Amino acid sequence: MLPVSILSLATQTPPNILPQEEAIATARTLIGGHFADFERLAAVYTNAGVHTRQLARPVAWYRQERSFAERSAVYLEVALDLWVAAAEQALAQADLRADQVDTIVTVSSTGIATPSLEARAMARMLFRTDVVRVPVFGLGCAGGTTGLGLASKLARATPGSHVLFVTVELCSMALRTDRADKADIVSTALFGDGAAACVLRSGEGGFAQITASAEKTWPDTLDIMGWQAEPTGLGVVLNRAIPAFARQEMRQAMEEMLAPQGLRIDDVDRFICHPGGAKVVDALESALALNQGALVKEREVLRDHGNMSAPTVLFVLDRYRQEGLPPLCVMSALGPGFTASSLTLRCAA
Repeated sequence: MLPVSILSLATQTPPNILPQEEAIATARTLIGGHFADFERLAAVYTNAGVHTRQLARPVAWYRQERSFAERSAVYLEVALDLWVAAAEQALAQADLRADQVDTIVTVSSTGIATPSLEARAMARMLFRTDVVRVPVFGLGCAGGTTGLGLASKLARATPGSHVLFVTVELCSMALRTDRADKADIVSTALFGDGAAACVLRSGEGGFAQITASAEKTWPDTLDIMGWQAEPTGLGVVLNRAIPAFARQEMRQAMEEMLAPQGLRIDDVDRFICHPGGAKVVDALESALALNQGALVKEREVLRDHGNMSAPTVLFVLDRYRQEGLPPLCVMSALGPGFTASSLTLRCAA
């Protein structure tokens, strides 16, 4: 079986920067009055591991209640801009034109776009009219890993074809000001907006080859993470038990995902993890028996961008590849389902 090469990797964020100090002050104004225990829980802002993040709109935009239509309009505008910017950068890195792309996979769960984002991008990029479009919704934080795995399978199925994978999330569109609960406080301390894109092709080349992908979904865990439909848009579902769940379950899940490849956890030179939050990163290090602080780039991305949902793990991969990837890496992420997703990478260099 031919490996699938990652020819390029590009990341993008919107221009509106929100320092964590301003985030807590804004949250205190917006939702502090709706939640009696706000001050008691405000320590989550200092413990989240986030120093700054980037948002789709300036912070003043979020200080007013927004309708679902207003949130959707921003999603269609900003998500498309980020999609195009990331895609153009990824194609330029791969030295390809848009009309050389055979398949486009788009992963996004923070807004609804029908026609989907890649269809809208065709008005701005010169993709062929017969390009295959694969929009994917609902993967949440696991979308970067799961989506890239799906893109690799499509590339492997058609040797020589070029697959463009783009993931974009605007988590800030889920901010609720009319009412609030603990999940909203955590989300305002943690989440940001961003996008990432890769170009894939079967065969040798690029900076890494994808040799396998795997998933594990636990039964009866639908309430751990996701969205719920509300009059003003999508409201976050975020269970406080996620770090404990990761610490307890992730090692066995990783063993099960690696076993069909003839691999064990000890065979992996580098784990590249989605940094769901500071406590989740700590839990993953514990579960995978890594040295404390081993997931250094995960903490850096969380510090600089917050949790951007699906694109975040690709930001982490980008930082590790800049310093040089070891021979065997495994990307992993946890997302709604509740699902663990993994991707096995062999370094090309």
